[in-house]
Amino acid sequence: MERKRLIFHIDVNSAFLSWESVYRLRQDPHALDLRTIPSAVGGDAKSRHGVVLAKSTPAKKFGVVTGEPLVHALRKCPELMVVPVRFDLYQECSQRLIRLLESYTPTIEKFSIDEAFLDMTETIHLFGDPQTTADRIRARIREELQFTVNIGISSCKLLAKMASDFEKPDKTHTLFPEEMPDKMWPLPLRDLFFVGRSAADKMRRIGLYTIGDVARCDAAVLRTHLGDKYGSMIHRYANGIDEDPVADREAANKGYGNSITLPRDVADYDTACQVLLALSETVGARLREDHIRCSCICVELKNWQFATQSHQLTLDTPTDSTSVLYQNACRLLREFWDLTPVRLIGLRTSRLAKNSYEQMSLFENRQTQKMKELEKAVDKIRGKYGVDSIKRASFLKENTLVDHAVSKKKHLTSCQQQRYSEDKHS
Repeated sequence: MERKRLIFHIDVNSAFLSWESVYRLRQDPHALDLRTIPSAVGGDAKSRHGVVLAKSTPAKKFGVVTGEPLVHALRKCPELMVVPVRFDLYQECSQRLIRLLESYTPTIEKFSIDEAFLDMTETIHLFGDPQTTADRIRARIREELQFTVNIGISSCKLLAKMASDFEKPDKTHTLFPEEMPDKMWPLPLRDLFFVGRSAADKMRRIGLYTIGDVARCDAAVLRTHLGDKYGSMIHRYANGIDEDPVADREAANKGYGNSITLPRDVADYDTACQVLLALSETVGARLREDHIRCSCICVELKNWQFATQSHQLTLDTPTDSTSVLYQNACRLLREFWDLTPVRLIGLRTSRLAKNSYEQMSLFENRQTQKMKELEKAVDKIRGKYGVDSIKRASFLKENTLVDHAVSKKKHLTSCQQQRYSEDKHS
């Protein structure tokens, strides 16, 4: 007899800030807990550059929001304590969380560094009813790992994720289809996954203000105003329809990529190329770490209206080199970008092959070989001392728009990165 599908969504509360706090308290039990004061992770407090990547609950009361420029946050809350980003620490904490979750089900999808989906359909009978099991998971994480999570429970990934965004922190919420009229449909449009500011504005202009309004709206009307593909998807989501399976990252990862939503629009090649360099650093390091080479490179741009354009090329020889990725990404950019201001820049690779052997290139010279050895050395240093232990000089300038290693959401597939970025920052 087929079991009823059961999905858990785990979302770490204020992940970066919580993990930083746990680390500091482990080093010194008498240290100040950042979660109890107005504090934030991200940027440089002295130079006032960068953006807020995570904030404490006390900081939220001052109006500090994730993604805003640090200079704005400090105006709202002058006593805000700002600590630098340490992605190596966050990756370690994320891995510990996944190892704990693996004791409940083998079917886990790491959706981002601080989120995961668990398919509990075949294993829930081993632990008890869903609500009690989720509460026990939260208690284990709180006691063993010293941070808290929200857990959403439903019959599909979409509704489980929506449920985990309800009241925080350290809560369990359910959102099954029969609960949607009371728990989900009264919510504002922006609370629906994948609805950004632009789409919400368009829907408000035709008299739609809540998720329930969209659910009851004729799908044809949505397709007319939002486009066929997006309009149909939003109508399905508003009605809780999502058949996407919980998929292991390695099985789903057909390409390595990363993207970043920028704090301001970019309309010049130099700045855009610097963003591509940061993305190339991250993607190249991941390819080398997994002993993978790519043969196809794609650059993706998205403007403030969410209009997307992309351009790709195929390499003569597969590569895992940051320099090769960067050079070809810049070449693509110059070929197809007309300098229309963009807010999101992405770099994706595909046509992957295991690095079991390497075909010699007739055009490879000693300089190319030295660059490969340099990149491997940099990977080794960063792996031992942290991602910020060594930087390119171009990222030391005061007006740098992005950090040197855009490593957020490191393990998402290209499609998931796009969806997550739009959901968080649109």
